Amino acid sequence: MRTLLIGNSRTEEMVGDLAGLSPQAREAAGYGAHRMLWWAREGDVLVLPTAPEDSFADYVAGLTGTPRDSLTVLVPPPGRLGDGLLTPDRLADDRLLDALRKALGKALGPAPSGLRILPVYADTAVAGLARRIGAETALPGHAFHAQGGSALVNSKAAFRAVAAGAGVLAAPGTVVTDPGEAARAIGALLGEGHCAILKQEFSGGGLGNEILAPGPGVEPAGAPRVVVLSGDPAVEAYVADRWPWLTEGGRHRLVVERYYPAATPVYAEFDVADHGVDLVGTGEMLMDPVVVGEIVPALATQPPDAVAELIAEGRRLCEAYRALGYRGTISADAYRTAAGEIRFCEANGRITGSTHLHTVMGARLVGPALRPGRVLLGGECPAPSFPAAAAALAAAGLGFDPATGTGVVLVNHFGPAAAAVMYCVIAEDVAGARERQREVAPLLAGAPV
Repeated sequence: MRTLLIGNSRTEEMVGDLAGLSPQAREAAGYGAHRMLWWAREGDVLVLPTAPEDSFADYVAGLTGTPRDSLTVLVPPPGRLGDGLLTPDRLADDRLLDALRKALGKALGPAPSGLRILPVYADTAVAGLARRIGAETALPGHAFHAQGGSALVNSKAAFRAVAAGAGVLAAPGTVVTDPGEAARAIGALLGEGHCAILKQEFSGGGLGNEILAPGPGVEPAGAPRVVVLSGDPAVEAYVADRWPWLTEGGRHRLVVERYYPAATPVYAEFDVADHGVDLVGTGEMLMDPVVVGEIVPALATQPPDAVAELIAEGRRLCEAYRALGYRGTISADAYRTAAGEIRFCEANGRITGSTHLHTVMGARLVGPALRPGRVLLGGECPAPSFPAAAAALAAAGLGFDPATGTGVVLVNHFGPAAAAVMYCVIAEDVAGARERQREVAPLLAGAPV
């Protein structure tokens, strides 16, 4: 089976208006897309926004055993937003399509077989690419994705309807379409002494969220800040001021939910396929105040009954999306409240920032024999460059050891402007993972250029 991997690591359904991303964010997205190399196997074809550095490609090949010279990496000409993002115009470029037809050859033909298309996000641009090269059947759920189905799965507003219909418990709240509705929904929560969290319909990493509190003392988790509001006039003034940002200029709906202070963010990730819904893995998300890392599996930090509920209800949610026609990865995100309740908050239908921990680091590098006795801690830290970080890690003897299934893996670099790396610490328990993390972060940050 050959795979066509597409590194469209940022789309509008994931982060909102792409034109609003800074040049640094676009560069980081391009480097982040190089992470698709971890999924590549012999003979695969990758479409990436920019070419990966040799040092990173060699590093990945050394750990996965995939012969680097067996891979075909295609980079389409720059698009309307430059070369950091695989925007729809780049995926529709005739030069890319011709190169794909040549690279895939007999895997296409009248009835493509032995080919799978694996994008980060199966949007209409990816579905259109599959159609243009005659490989619709290689993209699972093509008919659904071609009609904009992925946007439905990733909509935080649509999530509330799907969860309610499936009987999956979410936070009390509503979806609003005008400022008056928003002010009333917010006022009702704050008036009862609760906090509220407002969510842009399409965004990621908590960056499209804002927490509102009736009084001081609430620490943000899952949003960049907390705003204290007291009384209806203050709420109405806040909504009037923030409505354009909250709805991206009125283009999208707004979610208003109860926010639970001191809750623990968790998730269960699944593969949604024709035959059913399979668990990929679970984890706890680490916030400061938005996502900065995670611990895998969730059982390493959460009670077994809570994890069992997370998995069972997450599967029920994914079955509902499966019935609609979605195929691919879904992360069912939730949190465990201070009272021990599991409340679901959104679904992310794509390769997420967690997927590599389960399908590559755990399943491929550690392997099935050692995986049950390993804890993975994913995070990011400053580093001048990928070669500098890799050299510092090797010199300190902290790199990943396949024999023991422990050590540190450098997942990718985020480019010169960001000067940071994503890493994965693999240890025998949470304490060991945190101890190694305390060693690694200053080591990589101080790596000589």
